[in-house]
Order: sequence, then C-alpha cells, then structure tokens
Amino acid sequence: MNPFYLIPHTPKAYFCDRAKETEDILRFLENGSNVTLISPRRYGKTGLIYHIFDSLKEQKKKVELFYVDIYATSCVDDFIAVLAEAVSKELKKDQLVKSFFQKLGRIRPVISQDALSGEPKLSFAFQTDAQRRYSLKALLEFLESRHTRVIVAIDEFQQIREYEGLSMEALLRTHIQPLTNVQFIFSGSKKHTMAEMFTAENSPFYESASLYTLEKIDREVYARFIGEQFAAQKKSITPEAVDFILDWTRCHTFYTQSLCNRVFSSVKKEAALVDVLVAADAILKENDAAFLERRALLTTKQWKFLSAVAKEGEVSEPTGAAFLQKYRLGAPSTAARLLAALTEKELLLETKSLNGNSYCVYNVFFSRWLERM
Repeated sequence: MNPFYLIPHTPKAYFCDRAKETEDILRFLENGSNVTLISPRRYGKTGLIYHIFDSLKEQKKKVELFYVDIYATSCVDDFIAVLAEAVSKELKKDQLVKSFFQKLGRIRPVISQDALSGEPKLSFAFQTDAQRRYSLKALLEFLESRHTRVIVAIDEFQQIREYEGLSMEALLRTHIQPLTNVQFIFSGSKKHTMAEMFTAENSPFYESASLYTLEKIDREVYARFIGEQFAAQKKSITPEAVDFILDWTRCHTFYTQSLCNRVFSSVKKEAALVDVLVAADAILKENDAAFLERRALLTTKQWKFLSAVAKEGEVSEPTGAAFLQKYRLGAPSTAARLLAALTEKELLLETKSLNGNSYCVYNVFFSRWLERM
C-alpha cells in the first residue's frame, strides 16, 4: 500500500498535518460564517476541504456536504449544471432526487452519461436569463429547505469572473444572502482575484466570508510525516533523502507527494539519496514532451525569461539590473511586460510578504526541468 496519495480525497491516516487549518475552518463554520480559502494550485486546498468534510462526518453532526469544482465551467449554465450534478449525486435516494428536480419547475435538465466515469452528467437548455435566474434560485432554495445544516464547497470560485452575460457575482450573492441554513466554502487559487472579490468594497461578496490563506506545510512536520509513512509500511528513508525531497519539491504538497510516491514504490526496504535522485530524474524525463509543448506556446523572450527565473529558483527583483544583465533579458520595461504575461498565464507564481514580492516558476517539476536545459 503506497501511503503517498496523489488524489485529493486522502484517508485520514495518510493525510499530512493541516491540524490548525482544519480546526480554524471548522470553528468558522460552527460559528455560522462562510469561508474563503485561498492558496496557489496544488497546495492541498481540495484535499483540505475533503478532510474537513470527513471531520464533520466523524463528529456525526447532522449535516449535508456538497463539493463543486467549477474550474472547467465557462458560463452560468455550466455553473448551474455542475451544482445540480453535485446535489443529485449526494442525495442518492430516488424520492429526494425527484423532489429536487420538481423544485426546478418547468426547466428540466438533459441527463447524459460521462463516457469515462459512467457518472450521470446534467446540462440545461436555457432560453432566457430569467430562466437562468429562476433555476439558480430554485437550486439554492432546495438546499435551504433541507431539514439539516448544509455546507457547499465551491472550488476555483474565481472562475465566475470569467463568465459572459449575467453578472454571476451579483446574481449569486443575491440568492445566497437570504440563506440561513446553507454555508459556503469559497475556494480559489488566483490569490489577487479571490482577495479582491471578498475585500473590495464595490464587490458583491465584500466581507461576506472569513478569509483564510493556506500556506505550505511546515518543513519539519512534513519530514516527520514522510519518515512515519515509510515506517508504517515496514520501510525506511534516510534523513538525507528526506531533505533532498523537501528541497527539490520546495515543500509544495502535490510535488512532494508525487516524488515520495515514486520513491516509495521503487524501494523494497530503505530509500537512500540515490533512489530519490533516480526517481526525480525519471519524473522529469516523463514530462519532456509536455514541457516542450509549453515552449511552443510562448515567445522566445517569454521562454528566456521563464528559464532565467527557474535557474534562480526565486527572484525578488525581476526587473532589477542585476537579474536582467545576468541573463541578458533587456530593458526593465520589457521585463515588466514579460513578468505580467507569465504571471497571468500562471507560469510564474507571485508571492507577497512584508519584505516585498518574489517570483518562481509555478510548476515545480517544470522549474527543475528548465534548470537542466
């Protein structure tokens, strides 16, 4: 049994830390607050949401839990469909599903089957914005009518700002505001957008939720977790190997889990530094084609700038003379445009602190691959 899970819904025994984060968010929910959860991609937001859901189930409190990922949605119709899908999937009982669809009134979804998962998929054929407003309102009223507490987690919530047509922020806020029985976890990875949605005074969601930022797992905690997971499966790993893993993956949850998963599966008894090096090299080679594809999508200047950041690891003055001269990147004005474009494409990750902003390549494996080019 490989204890290093690569899927978000991880069993409690194989879930690393996040004890304080879980406690804090559960407290917010218990006190009746909605929660805005923000962090870069693959820090473990979704896994934390499932962990919180599992904790609520363990407490055996009467609560219905719905997880909705809207990353792939592009319009209000998509949003309504994935929310309706999540609700109908969790209800399960035929009578409840029937009453749920009755609540939608005249607007009936088209039900199809996902070719890969076999799960039912819903779509709606709305003719007017009035129908869209009605269906969204009906969905939320159905959740409000449940004789139990309801929590809905909406992942990649910033996506609603990309919708054309109806102002989804204003529409959703209008229908959410009267609810007393339904709470929300709004989760997102675009930090600036999410922060603006909930802190800007002219935003419909202004101060409507408790803001919570997810940071990396503490290095010492992660090191201990890795050692304990090997030991629990009658294997071991040297301190040098653990140190390299956490350095190489920058303690970024997804990449740490991925490398640990590979190392664990490749050794019979003890994992040493050489085993980690072999596993890291294999991961980069497997991604050769995918990473080269990204090069075709960028200009020569963008690629050069991205490679320079990767070689530095982290850059605090990307338009400064020292950095630009070292890698022959041109004028500060050019660098500023490249920086903005690569950050917008989510190829560079911007981190803010009291000491100023810093930048690194978003995908850690891609960053390590660029270092070797």
